[in-house]
Amino acid sequence: MTANDGRPAPGAAHDHTAVTTEDTLVRDAAPPREATRSASVRDDTVAAVVRQWRAVHPDLDTAPMEIIGRINRCAALLQQAEDAPLRRAGLSRPEFDLLGALRRTGHELTPGELARETFSSGAAVTKRLKQLTERGLVERRGDTRDRRVAHVRLTDAGRELVDGILPEQLAYERAVLAGLDGAGRGELAALLCELLSRLEGRPGALRI
Repeated sequence: MTANDGRPAPGAAHDHTAVTTEDTLVRDAAPPREATRSASVRDDTVAAVVRQWRAVHPDLDTAPMEIIGRINRCAALLQQAEDAPLRRAGLSRPEFDLLGALRRTGHELTPGELARETFSSGAAVTKRLKQLTERGLVERRGDTRDRRVAHVRLTDAGRELVDGILPEQLAYERAVLAGLDGAGRGELAALLCELLSRLEGRPGALRI
């Protein structure tokens, strides 16, 4: 504000420190990232479920649902989309996990080792190996010292199948995470790693 003669009025700020009304409105209109995240948390499907349970049991602490429920929901939605290329290839998720274990380790594995790598029972692995062998995706050979032990490896067809499906899955995962910035992805990965370590019962972790 200036006086009638054009000189600055007493107490007025100099031009280089003045803040316009437009600047203030723009700054105030942009919510911080934390506020945006809080708003989105209140609006998702899990939040609705939690509110319903709170209404039924107001005496119970439903906070764990807000984490576990979202992890389960995300896992279900991600797997539905990621399983699409597997279905086109005629594979189930457990079968692809078995093929993937052989591909990423880069060497032969016994059925017992495959069970540990894929968190499966021995009987389930045996059944899957039979189906994958019949399709020509894996092959087995006996151990030269112990005929009770078998060694499993990918065939060329199995390797090509895994290498063809994996890029499509990774492209989908990148698209899903594109909404998170680098810091957000790193923070989420660290928190999930901590939780997984506790659940897996690694040294120093909480055992349940």
